[in-house]
Amino acid sequence: MMNKIQNVKKEVAKVVVGQEKMIDSLLIALLCEGHILIEGVPGLAKTTTVNALSQALGLNFKRAQFTPDLLPADILGAEIYDPQNNQFKIKKGPIFTNLLLADEINRAPAKVQSALLEVMQEKQVTLGDTTFKLEPPFFVMATQNPVEQEGVYQLPEAQLDRFMLKLVVDYNTKEEELEIARRISSASSQEINAVLTPDDLEELKEAVRSVHIDEEVEEYMIELVSATRNPSAYGLDDIAEYIQFGASPRVSIDMFKAVKAMAFMRGKDFVTPVDVAYIAKELMRHRIVLTYEAEAEGVTTDEMIQKVLETVKIP
Repeated sequence: MMNKIQNVKKEVAKVVVGQEKMIDSLLIALLCEGHILIEGVPGLAKTTTVNALSQALGLNFKRAQFTPDLLPADILGAEIYDPQNNQFKIKKGPIFTNLLLADEINRAPAKVQSALLEVMQEKQVTLGDTTFKLEPPFFVMATQNPVEQEGVYQLPEAQLDRFMLKLVVDYNTKEEELEIARRISSASSQEINAVLTPDDLEELKEAVRSVHIDEEVEEYMIELVSATRNPSAYGLDDIAEYIQFGASPRVSIDMFKAVKAMAFMRGKDFVTPVDVAYIAKELMRHRIVLTYEAEAEGVTTDEMIQKVLETVKIP
């Protein structure tokens, strides 16, 4: 089983240099049937990575560039009148795929964002009188650029909560960037082979579900989530004034799934607190709402989560 995961990583590494955390997070979201939001400046191989992953998995991939004039029909599809046959026909949008890259999701207005996020939750699209179930697996990787502030629409907390993970991608190291430049300039990237079938993917999902979580580790995860809602009860008075709303119940559900996938990808059949710590920030950073004081002082949700991880007793 682990060989299959390693084979996928090897194929993706043919065109993507570094960015291991991004590749791991994409695989975790895929194995847990979740969605992922990636924040990072342009040029960090976000599109290349998800495209390479779709090829290695033998899945369909589509990309939608979000802009301020985008309409829900541009993503979902629409009923179009066919004058030749005097009837309406369905034209399906890019949402009808396995892996969808929603590029710069915060550039589109709320109506488009909500249409996409509804599909993410329900896994179905209604066009006219017809409801279409999306073929599994269905996985959305949305990106947002943290630099630009003009012409962008902030994603509401309720919509952010639908994303299983939020990953903040940084620049490659100097050595990795040198390798990227060499590859691109010499056009030496290799062809990616499909090394996993849909049946293999289902087997991997089943294997992830069977990973064991000890009762003490389960309680530890709930304590972590609870500490973001009521910091004072855990002796975290210094961060209580900075947190307006703690992590939502979806965090607990997603954490139980994600840590199993994390342990499985490390070749284990049981979860340890190390697996929890590795993925905790990605699970919670977009689901904690900070106060105005925190914003004014430049305090981040990652700092809050780090304090919680350092304070809550490890089993």
